[in-house]
Amino acid sequence: MTRCVPTLPPEGLEEAPVSSGQEPEPPPPEPPPPEHPVFQPGFHLALRWSHAVSSTTTFRLRVPVSRGGQRVRLAFRSGDGALVLRRVTLARAGGEGSLASEPVPVTFSGSPGVSVTARTRVVSEPVSFPIRLGDELAVSFEVEGQLAASSIELLPGGFMRPGSWASTPGPLGGLPWAVPVGLATVEVEGPPSRAFVALGDSITEGYIGGHDDLRDTWAFRAGSQLGVPIVNAGVSGQGFYDALRLLDGEVLMLTGITDCIVLLGTNDLTSAPDSELQAQMAELTERLKPFCRTWVGTLLPKELAAGGTYEAVKVSRLAMNAWIRTHRQPDVIDFEAVMHAPDSVHRFIDGLDEDGVHPNAAGHRVMADEVVRALRADGVPPQEGSAGSGTPGP
Repeated sequence: MTRCVPTLPPEGLEEAPVSSGQEPEPPPPEPPPPEHPVFQPGFHLALRWSHAVSSTTTFRLRVPVSRGGQRVRLAFRSGDGALVLRRVTLARAGGEGSLASEPVPVTFSGSPGVSVTARTRVVSEPVSFPIRLGDELAVSFEVEGQLAASSIELLPGGFMRPGSWASTPGPLGGLPWAVPVGLATVEVEGPPSRAFVALGDSITEGYIGGHDDLRDTWAFRAGSQLGVPIVNAGVSGQGFYDALRLLDGEVLMLTGITDCIVLLGTNDLTSAPDSELQAQMAELTERLKPFCRTWVGTLLPKELAAGGTYEAVKVSRLAMNAWIRTHRQPDVIDFEAVMHAPDSVHRFIDGLDEDGVHPNAAGHRVMADEVVRALRADGVPPQEGSAGSGTPGP
């Protein structure tokens, strides 16, 4: 008689249980880990110039902020000499230089003010100040000395008055003031998100006629549509040399940036061989690589030459754009494609430029739409509180 010996499973394996005809309930999914709030910029300007104040003066700047959260930090920059910040307050902006909320004091290492040497950036302690994406802040500060400044007006709705008035809740009085001075960055602590900085020249900074508005720039408009911060590090007149030389102090010190958009080179056309300009763009993007994912914009049409012959400018611009499209795929934002006239790649579409070099407000809207198209294709959806999302901010 043959003896039957049961077959054992290989060592280390268990026999499968007999099926009862019903699949077991899968375990519930693990909840995602909570997102710790982080500071990321909701406003930034690369203040490269200098404005002197010989006696204590109060500035009240009306500042749009492209990020929501619960706490705020302010960064100030001195200009070409020492700066004394005597007192700083933060509030929601009202009309005509007034405040829509009680002013909240801002401190620096426990003190209401701070003194710094030339070309120094100083960051305040965090202030508990709930803010929604798109809120307008009134940042008031009493100062004396040299403040870092923009060369153009970008913040209409501000005021300047001699004396100490930072805690005044009513209209500040004094003179209307629209030139950004002193205040370089507003950082907001909230859920982490994509956060962009735009690097460029006057086209990015927002020059149209000199009396301008940061809210009209392509960067601000695109960020508002997407519901993510796209803060501004454009500087009028900038080329590759200055951008590379001052990158550390104007861009790389920002916290929480995930992406950079570079629109640079139009001021450099014909100043050096095309191969050298392309090498400088490559050097800039290489330096940005550890800091952010880098997008590069094609250069806009240019209808005149500031230096060299116009024929040489046209040839150089086309060479730079061809290089960008070849070497930067897929991270190209093709501004030229949406801004040039149907019959000429060198001219703007009628109604989109101010002077043959700078886009007007309508041109900035077209540029913003192209940024939104490119970034949405990359997976940046409309966020809560963004224009067109239909939902309030946090």
